[in-house]
Amino acid sequence: MTTLLSFLSFAMIFIIFIFFIFLLFGWRWLIKKIVQKTAKIVFTDSYQENLLELLPGFRHMGLQNVLENNLRAESGDLLHRPLGGASKKWPHLDSITFIPAQTDPFPTDGETNVDVKVTIGPNAKKPLHLAKPFLISGMGYGISVSDKVRMALMKAANETGIAINSGEGGILPEEIQEAKKFVLQFSKTEWGKEQETLEQAAMIEIKLGQGAVMGMGGRISPQNLTGKARQVMSIKENEQAVIYEHFYENQTIDDLKQLVDELREVTDGVPIGAKIAAGGKIEEDIDNLLEMGVDVIAVDGGQGATVGAPPILADDFGIPTLHGVVRASRHLEKRQVKDKVSLIVSGGLFTPGHFLKVLALGADAVYIGSAILFTVSHNQILHALPFEPPTQIVWDEGKYNNQFDEKQGADAAKKFLDASTEEIREALRAMGKRSLQELSTKDLVSHDPFTAEMIGIPFSFATMETNKEKKKTSSTDKKRTTLSRSALRKRK
Repeated sequence: MTTLLSFLSFAMIFIIFIFFIFLLFGWRWLIKKIVQKTAKIVFTDSYQENLLELLPGFRHMGLQNVLENNLRAESGDLLHRPLGGASKKWPHLDSITFIPAQTDPFPTDGETNVDVKVTIGPNAKKPLHLAKPFLISGMGYGISVSDKVRMALMKAANETGIAINSGEGGILPEEIQEAKKFVLQFSKTEWGKEQETLEQAAMIEIKLGQGAVMGMGGRISPQNLTGKARQVMSIKENEQAVIYEHFYENQTIDDLKQLVDELREVTDGVPIGAKIAAGGKIEEDIDNLLEMGVDVIAVDGGQGATVGAPPILADDFGIPTLHGVVRASRHLEKRQVKDKVSLIVSGGLFTPGHFLKVLALGADAVYIGSAILFTVSHNQILHALPFEPPTQIVWDEGKYNNQFDEKQGADAAKKFLDASTEEIREALRAMGKRSLQELSTKDLVSHDPFTAEMIGIPFSFATMETNKEKKKTSSTDKKRTTLSRSALRKRK
């Protein structure tokens, strides 16, 4: 028996040895055979039987659409995207570039400090002063990110002199106590409205809409909201967490105006803002917000994302962030409140260039969401990869959320915010500026003629004289139209 076992052991070792020798010297032959066999199948099978028929299919429908339709077929339920956001490509900021200062004016010296501070709600009794033109967007505890992620983001905001938005989730007592500039998102929920919480906020944001879900609410099952978060949000066992569609029954603008007044009184004068999704009636929405008496308007463009966004709301509603910021800024100018009511913009803004372009188009500050979520997790996503998506390290219900390192996250987020600020300062120096307040649409040009005409900035292929002449002609045409309408009224 012993002899037999010895023989089998020797045979196994010999087979393994031969296998490794084959791999060492015969791998090229093996790969070539596999490629030849695969190529023969691909190039000889009829199209109906060919595996690569998926290529034109994916190109026709799109890989994401194929995936989501299969998920619909599997569940039969309303689909929710974990990272939200639209699947289509919206018109965005890529065709816009800045005009450099080289001869007259000259660039600003690289050692010169460039002022990037902003004030939100300048007419409020207690304006919100930010060291940088950023706010960390609302990513709610429990309904999206974990408590460790919230605390890491809060610490990064503290260290960089910016504000952090609570989002629709639970309000962590330790976060609001330590946060230096805390924006409370006043949402259509039962939680997050305690007097003590309101009194500690540096700004209140009434959430009326959002880029990926519009004005709709949501229902979160007990299975998807567990542990500490339920206690923080005071939700009973086996009870859904409900985000409603309205604050009041038979809601009116007067109801919301009264809410603004009450919040202003309770908070002793911090800026009271409202958040909306950028839509086709954005001017009417802004007029209603001004009637409510807000100090701040946050506009979330069509590229905005949120956890659990139904695809039809993310893909087929709203307008692009580019259109939203231009229209919102122009309308505030028209209403002569641009210097009184602050405009914060979000939706598809991922880089310092995106941030600065939106500021040049009229925003006073930007919300940073998806970009900061990826940077706070930085190389910690390696805990989840390659078998789970990287979000499993940051979601409150994520499989690897217990492995998230709060200190590392805070450090990574701070470095991202600092680096983004330095890039913005460098860009302003390249335009010959010493302050963010000097930036305007006059510093922009576009290589897309439609975008240039829409915004009212030069088209990069035309000379300055051509652009001036075109602007003059456009102005004359408008004057003629006005005169002709006046004459028509006289005839009537």
